[in-house]
Amino acid sequence: MKQGFMISVCVWIACVLNAQPRVHIIPQPADLQQREGAFLLDQSVQVKASVAGKEIADVVRYFTAAVKQVSGYALPVKTTATGKRIRFNITATEGIGAEGYRLSVTPSQVDIRASKPAGLFYAVQSLLQTLPAIRTNQVLQIPCMEITDEPRFKWRGMMLDVSRHFFSPELVKEFIDLLAAYKMNTFHWHLVDGAGWRIEIKKYPKLTGLAAWRVDDWGKPWDWSQIRFNADRSKATYGGFYTQEQIKEIVAYAAARQVTIVPEIEMPGHSEAAMAAYPEYSCLPQKRSFKDTGDFYGKDVHPNYCAGNDAAFGFLQDVLTEVMALFPSTYIHVGGDEVDKSSWKHCELCQRRIKKEGLKNEDELQSYFIHRIEKFLIAHKRKLIGWDEILEGGLAPQATVMSWRGESGGIKAAQMDHDVVMSPTGPLYFDYYQGDPETEPLAFGGFNTLKRVYHYEPIPAELDKDQAKHVLGAQANLWTEQISSYEHVEYMILPRMPALAEVLWSTKDARNWKDFNQRLQPHLVGFEQKGLHYSKGNFKVDIKPQVVDGKLLVSLETENEDGTIFYTTDGTDPGTGSLRYEKPFEIKGALTVKAALAIHNSMVRGRPAQQSFTLNKATGRPLQYATPYSKYYPANGPSTLVDGIRGTTDAGKQWHAFNGSDMVATIDLGQRTTAGSITLGCLQSYGQWIFFPQWVKFEVSEDGKQFTEMATVKNTVPVADKAPQTKDFTARFEPRSFRYVRVTAKNLGQCPKGHPGEGQAAWLFCDEIMVE
Repeated sequence: MKQGFMISVCVWIACVLNAQPRVHIIPQPADLQQREGAFLLDQSVQVKASVAGKEIADVVRYFTAAVKQVSGYALPVKTTATGKRIRFNITATEGIGAEGYRLSVTPSQVDIRASKPAGLFYAVQSLLQTLPAIRTNQVLQIPCMEITDEPRFKWRGMMLDVSRHFFSPELVKEFIDLLAAYKMNTFHWHLVDGAGWRIEIKKYPKLTGLAAWRVDDWGKPWDWSQIRFNADRSKATYGGFYTQEQIKEIVAYAAARQVTIVPEIEMPGHSEAAMAAYPEYSCLPQKRSFKDTGDFYGKDVHPNYCAGNDAAFGFLQDVLTEVMALFPSTYIHVGGDEVDKSSWKHCELCQRRIKKEGLKNEDELQSYFIHRIEKFLIAHKRKLIGWDEILEGGLAPQATVMSWRGESGGIKAAQMDHDVVMSPTGPLYFDYYQGDPETEPLAFGGFNTLKRVYHYEPIPAELDKDQAKHVLGAQANLWTEQISSYEHVEYMILPRMPALAEVLWSTKDARNWKDFNQRLQPHLVGFEQKGLHYSKGNFKVDIKPQVVDGKLLVSLETENEDGTIFYTTDGTDPGTGSLRYEKPFEIKGALTVKAALAIHNSMVRGRPAQQSFTLNKATGRPLQYATPYSKYYPANGPSTLVDGIRGTTDAGKQWHAFNGSDMVATIDLGQRTTAGSITLGCLQSYGQWIFFPQWVKFEVSEDGKQFTEMATVKNTVPVADKAPQTKDFTARFEPRSFRYVRVTAKNLGQCPKGHPGEGQAAWLFCDEIMVE
């Protein structure tokens, strides 16, 4: 008996020792064939480079340094190598592009082939992901495998905002290291914004002597009104800037990691910091004494460069000249977003420019501004890229559009044969929450989970094959209003950035959420070992209504692959003894569903997800729109207005949105129904360009053809009321019988005078039509 046991143990040990470890490479290579056996990485291994040169030497040096970090020994680099070796080969490699590579691992040799150093570097990243994250003194083995790999997209990027909060050069390098580890190749450096100027410009010393520092009165979230640049210089000590020498060092550091830095110099808006230092380039250079107040976000302050002042263009050209001397990137980002054009409307010089150039309005003045800057960049053999607002008034001839307000700007630009980088707020704003806000660090708002990032497709269905070629790729953006520490930066990008890296590198067909989750787990362990801060997962349960055959069902979903959902409908918090979710269940009356996740039969800490349902005679009934709702606000699908859930002040949830158009919805109650009131819920959020309707008209019908107006309810809330709020528009009448209900909500049309979006299409947000 004992002998049999010992034999079994020996067999088990042999199996473990010979077990082939799975390769957990992120992004998923285009083609990976794992073989039996492994390459033992020890002190006997030699490194050989097929050709000399700085670029290939940089890759080899990077690799040997990484190996030394996890092993403690330095691999010798030789021009000729015998025995066990790792060979780096630069050679014409058929079937792969400039960033592609071929990697072959056998027990005696690792062979890396690429046509460019970038391919070698990315092969190195794949190799390093098979090794421990930190030094553990374990035997280092690289599984035998064959990889042929290259990226799907040219632009694989991340943006870091250092204006709201400044991060040291060392931390910027760490950010670049994380990008490089997952084969991202573009670092969009948001160096300039209203909250601070972060780049040394030698010709204009006040940009770093004054505009780089502010009084640390940031205040409550988003409260920019507290910013002071120079009201009291003894207090204006919060901020910082990068010297030109530091920037040169960071640019070289990034280049050695195959990362191109694209600098952003914001214009013509978001320029409060620059105007605090050089107010003569604004539209009101004498109106306000910044030295006395330092308040550059006050009501009398205009944050734009004056588009009618040639000196302002001279200033920007001087700045860009120094920027281009520091950054060799093809692209220079000029911002161009959220321009408050009200200053231009009242500026004599700007109005004179409009008349002289034969422009129609301030939108075309913005286009003139961007055109003029583009000509300057083209003359210096650079390309202009800007946020999608640069489309307003006409796009500059060779400009590239970075589409952040959804994908519509990118689609329009690609259809005009302009290159595009997709960067929509959903799901590529990484300052949004990635888990339950109740348990997550402070974020700007919104909800972009790991799974949502992973399922993003950068090429919109609206583009044909030729237009799709203009989509260079995509990038995620990390704005830092709420992010003041680098630990918080790490947390917001990990592990969402590796997920985006796979979206942009791997083929669309190769992406698999469950497989990615499995490959991600060793990376999370590595983050832990390295002391990196990261989100350990989205443990939130999503409570989603479903309308099926007139019935209101509720489904419960979670992104966590190891989780089990428990729920209640009696108001109590769920536990492992509560109802276990198996399939959608029906809601037959007003109640509150609470749901929470258990991992390995242990409830996850934190407040459970909670959703109240209120049923009425319209709940679950068929609904048709005269004008489609925006695809960027799908909420719970076509039945959102009759799904029993009320919208809140969170614009990202439960609302159907209409941009510049009215909402006209018709509901079939299925049979003659007696009721005495009809209600439509709406949202107003001034800062998000969302306004209550001017009025809501309620009509009823017996046949769906001839309608009788029951009431038209006018809005009584001022459009300038900036507090986010909801409002019910309700028609009350003597009870009567009808089968059909038609509700019309009149869009405000355009953002009102004095609003940052003055004259542009207003949003109308509607939710839940109630018949009672």
